[in-house]
Amino acid sequence: MTQYGSFPGARPRRLRVNPVLRRMVAETRLHPADLILPAFVREGIARPAPIAAMPGVVQHSLDTLRKAAVEAATAGVSGIMLFGVPEDTKKDAAGTAGTDPDGILQTAIRAVKEETGDELVVMSDLCLDEYTDHGHCGVLDDRGRVDNDATLERYAEMARVQADAGVHVVGASGMMDGQIGVIRRALDGIGKEDVSILAYTAKYSSAFYGPFREAVGSSLKGDRKTYQQDPANVREALRELALDLEEGADMVMVKPALPYLDVLARIAAEVAVPVAAYQISGEYAMVEAAAEKGWIDRDAAIMETLTGIRRAGAGMILTYWATEVAQKLAR
Repeated sequence: MTQYGSFPGARPRRLRVNPVLRRMVAETRLHPADLILPAFVREGIARPAPIAAMPGVVQHSLDTLRKAAVEAATAGVSGIMLFGVPEDTKKDAAGTAGTDPDGILQTAIRAVKEETGDELVVMSDLCLDEYTDHGHCGVLDDRGRVDNDATLERYAEMARVQADAGVHVVGASGMMDGQIGVIRRALDGIGKEDVSILAYTAKYSSAFYGPFREAVGSSLKGDRKTYQQDPANVREALRELALDLEEGADMVMVKPALPYLDVLARIAAEVAVPVAAYQISGEYAMVEAAAEKGWIDRDAAIMETLTGIRRAGAGMILTYWATEVAQKLAR
């Protein structure tokens, strides 16, 4: 009798014999709607400024940001996550440029909304690090430590001005205790109940943020290990998850993506809300640098990394390749 449970009856290679068959039985699929484009907009520039550590990525002017947003929407990308880069002279200890109704991020939100309306989900980074002269994600106390509760007051102000500018989703990335609840109450208090919160639930203190610091013109002194998560910990991420959900997070995220696929899979298995992952600047830069050297196939590596993130449980992926990949998927 032929035994189909083992070789020679069982031959898994039968399902790999040609591209169409492999596509048909694929367990994980990428779609343009899975993708969110992070974008940087810099105050006071008339043309885009290349980011040396992230080949192909720029700090946009308002005009080129508008074009990038339209291009992303046309490609089927679901969202754009905006990061403002203020003029250095506007940075201060409290990050007041981040709560200026006419600050660069609020101006960018309005510009993108004018171009794309509801065709693209407009998302904004809700954090102070781009706007502080010390580069931390919050205000400092008299001993130079990030003051959690004083920072929450600033986050509430940021939420209100971003919502007034028309944002659909605020990305709470600062990793302060209690931030989701404070932001939710701030939004509800001005009648912005429809603005969603994407919680950066598991945001690890990572070596892979390096190129991002250039992208936002960071003034960071020291590190963020007292508020971002320790790369050694998983249970800590699950505790943060429970707190964020209790406080009212609409969506949750793991950042970075590739070094934390195990955390992503654990969180995706735990929740009934949408789960995102951020393929961050260092992940992007490694692929681009290796491809430039001719060491890897760039396009294949991009698709493999994104498929891995999707397979681990992310329903949404923030990636600097979002528009490029969406255009390829649509062919």
